[in-house]
Amino acid sequence: MKIPIITHLAFTACSLLLAAVEPTPVPHPNIIVLLADDQSWNGLSTRMHPDMPGSRSDYHETPNLEKFAASGMRFSNGYAPAPVCSPTRISLLTGMTPARLGWTKAAPPESGHKLVEGASRKSIRAEETTFPELLRGAGYATAHFGKWHLAGGGPEAHGFDVSDGDTGNHDADPFIDPNPVDIFGMTERAKSFMAARAEEGKPFYLQMSYHALHRPENALKASLARFSAKTPGRIHRDPAVAALSYDLDTGVGRLLDAVATLGLEKNTYVIYMADNGGGGGKGGKGSTDRLHGGKGALWEGGIRVPFIVRGPGIEPGSWCHQPVVGYDWFPTFCRWAGIKDDLPSKLDGGDLTPVLLGRDQPVERHDPALLFHFPHYQGDTPQSAIREGDFKLILSIETRTRKLFDLRHDPAERNDLANERKELADRLESRLRERLKEAGAAMPTVNPDYDPAAAPAPRREGKNKRKP
Repeated sequence: MKIPIITHLAFTACSLLLAAVEPTPVPHPNIIVLLADDQSWNGLSTRMHPDMPGSRSDYHETPNLEKFAASGMRFSNGYAPAPVCSPTRISLLTGMTPARLGWTKAAPPESGHKLVEGASRKSIRAEETTFPELLRGAGYATAHFGKWHLAGGGPEAHGFDVSDGDTGNHDADPFIDPNPVDIFGMTERAKSFMAARAEEGKPFYLQMSYHALHRPENALKASLARFSAKTPGRIHRDPAVAALSYDLDTGVGRLLDAVATLGLEKNTYVIYMADNGGGGGKGGKGSTDRLHGGKGALWEGGIRVPFIVRGPGIEPGSWCHQPVVGYDWFPTFCRWAGIKDDLPSKLDGGDLTPVLLGRDQPVERHDPALLFHFPHYQGDTPQSAIREGDFKLILSIETRTRKLFDLRHDPAERNDLANERKELADRLESRLRERLKEAGAAMPTVNPDYDPAAAPAPRREGKNKRKP
């Protein structure tokens, strides 16, 4: 049995929102999601904020994504639902926060710390409704290529007609030059899928869950040579990561060329984003626009990611500075597909259609604030965070301390306002705790066997090591 659904008579906020939006320019458009892995907000060679030079890489080269970004809308405040991969992936598919889903970490729990990490499951459940299931019910063909990492019988048990199966990180390991981490193999399978659907005249949903940027050492030899010979930047300087970013960009370019060749551009939405941020860091002395932290932590560097959309009705070269998040895609895709009923009752996401069409109005969610929860040790100690408008509060669960930032003026999270704006910090902390309670979020507990002498070395705030 699936989770409870909204009936036509329920008239919840989500169904009212979907009914209120004007019709989309194209009925039943094709939808393509390009999901990169471990890619920093500033990991592309195109800016993610028009006024922030540090929002683009000074070393990586992604010319196809530059062209793609210029043809659509860039979101300067686009977020992954989690700072690690699989919680983001299930959040995208179900439209709910990782906190509500009870899936907040991908790697095994760490032991020996002051707190025992919050529980986190490792498999998508049969009873959970995914948007590919709803799209398929609305007449869409569906495909998933690349990294699944959600177990549960694989993509074809959760709404996909075709897929690469129940894959994970290590399935990309054997793929080296001339097909690094299967980027180009995935592209060829996607081209065949799209061509068949174009011939049938059937709308489709295609998800390209790239393994890149995992295994950067698998990049094309020519790409590695290109960046080994290039002068390193101040922001990025790893030739292997730059090389695989370049190869990923090449794969994206080939896929977008196929969309054009098949005559699908006018009725196809293409979304590019990452499942979490990349490597950690503080951005250097004097930096005000390079994000703090990285994968495995709720600092901006761990959760803010490239977020670009192209498609019918979207103004080329446009920007949106409103905070949006990956779990917003569920109601958005359902809107595009004409699905107004039978939506899960506890969706956390909101329909992005109005802002994509250039309307200056807030995204309507059942709670407008964005919730993030990572009760684990990885890139930092366990954290929870909430973003309301320009303000973000991060709660450190181990130390019971909080920090408050005005992200509009301080995206690098350098100036803690928790004492200066105590009333706001109190309200946001209260709201954060209420949201976690309502979601049934798993919390860390005191470790009764904690031995400070045997504890793992403390992590530097915002730092992390690349996981295999």
